[in-house]
Amino acid sequence: MAEKGKPATGSLSEDGLKHFKTYKYSSVDKSPVSYYVLRHYWNFCVEFLPLWLAPNMVTLIGFFFVIANVGLQQLMDPDLTGPKYAWVSYSYAFGVWAYSTMDNIDGKQARRTGTSSGLGELFDHGIDSLNCTLASLLETSAMALGPTPIGALTALIPTLPMFFSTWETFHTHTLYLGYFNGPTEGLLLASLLMISSGYFGSHIWHKPMAEIVGFDETLGSLSVKDVWAAVLLLAFTFGHVPPCVVNVVAARREKNLPIWPVFLEWTPMVVFTGSLVAWLGSPYSTLLSENHLCLLCLTLSFVFGRMTTKMILAHLTRQPFPYWTGLLAPLIGGAVMVNLPYFGFEPVSSEVQLYYLWAYFIVSMVVYFRWAYLVCNAICNYLGINCLTIPEEKWKVLKQQQESEKKKA
Repeated sequence: MAEKGKPATGSLSEDGLKHFKTYKYSSVDKSPVSYYVLRHYWNFCVEFLPLWLAPNMVTLIGFFFVIANVGLQQLMDPDLTGPKYAWVSYSYAFGVWAYSTMDNIDGKQARRTGTSSGLGELFDHGIDSLNCTLASLLETSAMALGPTPIGALTALIPTLPMFFSTWETFHTHTLYLGYFNGPTEGLLLASLLMISSGYFGSHIWHKPMAEIVGFDETLGSLSVKDVWAAVLLLAFTFGHVPPCVVNVVAARREKNLPIWPVFLEWTPMVVFTGSLVAWLGSPYSTLLSENHLCLLCLTLSFVFGRMTTKMILAHLTRQPFPYWTGLLAPLIGGAVMVNLPYFGFEPVSSEVQLYYLWAYFIVSMVVYFRWAYLVCNAICNYLGINCLTIPEEKWKVLKQQQESEKKKA
């Protein structure tokens, strides 16, 4: 156990860790699909999980379905121009749906086994952050968008709503899921989109919509691909951000705290997004033209994961908002590197850009896993729990209780 006032890791102290002992999960889910349909499915699924399976392991298994499909994408559709075989798109859909299912039943497994803790929320939302740029990469492949600006937007835009939801949770200490939200309807639609790609072919999204739904005079040659960027950006700007801001403002007013300073907390996301746009949007950048989008998504998975997980940890430990993570520095460096010709320097070669990205990937992965290990270990030691396992004596008692209840029934 950490000494009072002294760091247990680079981020945790006794004053922060003590909040894990009084932790209570709070969430609001307004989704009709979740309430009327999927909750029954989730309650059904969780009963198949053995009592010895730890909730965090359930989360991790779900994430492995996505990781496996990213590997499949690299084997079967490395150019992101659409899988040749329908079963690949079906696999994407299954992987995303399996992830969604596991992500929604891990909390139920925690309550079922009496192992709920703040670590579970940190682990769950941390994995969600890592997944933001990966599940959507499968969508880029399924829609045959290629390593293009629209393909990159599709793969990377989920980081925006995830950031704002995490920011909202930091201030309200409640996870709000609206009537239409990413973890429910978003993943459901992504799975249906991938199934459609498998059944109709990936290039269905490139064909004129009029050929499918009619209205030739109105739609003309307009395809889903043509309006896809606008749909994504409008949904985020007008569907996701306003409720987050309203809830944060309400929470601040309830505590009689100033409102305007909270908007400075958007700084890390502005740096993340701005640097990414400057890097990929530069005419001297070769990341997209030479098809390094997958490596970029893997790298940014750790960068964004570190950024948001620090926010989640600050929410759980009631610490100040974390404005900065060192993993953003190489992202700024990449943006500066490819734009050096604007300052009178020679363009950086495609080989150097690729080496830089590989180095960034390795550094970000090592830094993230080291930090995650230290944080999880500190919390586990403080609470006297395991991260990925349930002690045998505990789950055996639960199993006996369950069997006794069945006999009585």
